[in-house]
Amino acid sequence: MKKSIAIVGAGFSGAVIANQLAHAGYAVDVFETRPHVGGNCHSRRDDETGVMLHVYGPHIFHTDNERAWEFVNRFGEFKPYVNRVKAITNGRVYTLPINLLTINQFFGKTLRPAQAAEFLTSLGDKTITTPTTFEDQALRFVGRDLYEAFFKTYTIKQWGLSPSELPASILKRLPVRFNYDDNYFSHKYQGMPADGYTALVERMFDVPGIAVHLSTPFDPASKTDYQHVFYAGPIDAWFGHEEGRLPYRTLDFEVFRDTGDYQGNAVVNYCDDAEPYTRITEHKHFSPWEQHEDTILYKEYSRQCEDQDIPYYPIRLARDKQQLERYVNIARQEANVTFVGRLGTYRYLDMDVTINEALITADKFLASARDNTAMPAFVIDPLA
Repeated sequence: MKKSIAIVGAGFSGAVIANQLAHAGYAVDVFETRPHVGGNCHSRRDDETGVMLHVYGPHIFHTDNERAWEFVNRFGEFKPYVNRVKAITNGRVYTLPINLLTINQFFGKTLRPAQAAEFLTSLGDKTITTPTTFEDQALRFVGRDLYEAFFKTYTIKQWGLSPSELPASILKRLPVRFNYDDNYFSHKYQGMPADGYTALVERMFDVPGIAVHLSTPFDPASKTDYQHVFYAGPIDAWFGHEEGRLPYRTLDFEVFRDTGDYQGNAVVNYCDDAEPYTRITEHKHFSPWEQHEDTILYKEYSRQCEDQDIPYYPIRLARDKQQLERYVNIARQEANVTFVGRLGTYRYLDMDVTINEALITADKFLASARDNTAMPAFVIDPLA
C-alpha cells in the first residue's frame, strides 16, 4: 500500500507543508536527520542559566506578509521584539544600520537629515556609475571611510571573500537612514515566539496523520513508496553531489557564560580585524520579557562549509549559479519530487519567506491533486 506524502526536513518548510496537507486529509511521514525539529531555528532552554537559546544562531521574525504572520500566530504567542544592533569598529561603538546617529558619531558632526544625505552623497565615488560588486556599491553610495569601517573587513570575515568578488545586490539589502531609527528591520510585524521556535514547529506537526521520524535520513530511492516527496534538504545531496558540492558558508559558535549582563544588547557586530569573530550574541536579550541573573553568549565565526558541517548561507557567485543550473535541470526530470526551502532551492531565505513559499507550495499541490495535473519540481524558480 503506497503511503501518501514524504517530507524530508523538519524545519519551517517541512512543518508548514506537513501541517497544511495533514489538515487536507493526507498521511504525512516527516524525515529529519537531526534529533530535533525546527531546523536551524531550533531553540531550547539552557540548563544552567534558564535562557532560551537560539541553538544555531539568532532568528528574529520580521515580515510584511500578512499570511505568514497570521499563520505563525496560530501556533504560539509572539512577543514584541525590536532588533537593535550595535557595531564595534576602531575601538568605538556605533549603531546599525547606518543612520543619522551613526553618521554624526562617526564623523563628529551634528547634521540634520537633508545635510547628512548631501554629505554622504559628497563622499560617494562618482567614477563608479554602474556598481557591479559589493565594493563598488559601497564606495559609490557611502564612500570609503564608512565602507572600510563597517563593511569591508566584516564582509571578508563573513563570506571569506573580498567585497570586490561579491555581487552588489548583497549591499542593497543594507539600508542607510537619514533619521535616528535604529530598528534593524523595517517590517510591519516583528517579534519572538514566547516559547521559542521549536515549540512553534512542534505544534505545526501536532496534527493527526503526521508522523515525525527524528535522526532518520531519507533515501532518495524510497521516493517510489510515496505519492509525492517534498525535499527540503540540500539539492546537491539528493543527487549524490554528481555535479559537485554547492558551496555554503557555515558557522562555528564559541559558547560562554557569565553573570549579570555581559554586553547590554542582543547583537554586537565586530566590524574590524581586532577580533576574528563576526559578532557576539547575548541570548537573554532576545527574550526581554524574561529575567535571568546569569547570561550565555555565542561568539560567531564564519568559514567555508565542509562535508560534515551544517550549511547556513549559499554563496551564489556566478560560477555557483552555473552549477546550480545543472542541478535544477536534473531536478526538473524527477517525477513526484518537489524541492523546497533554503537548501532545496539554494537561496538565502528569511523565515517569513520560507513560510509563505511553503504555504504556496501546499496550495499548489492541493490544486494539482484536485485538477489531476503534475506538481512541478520547483514552485519558486531557484534561478530567478
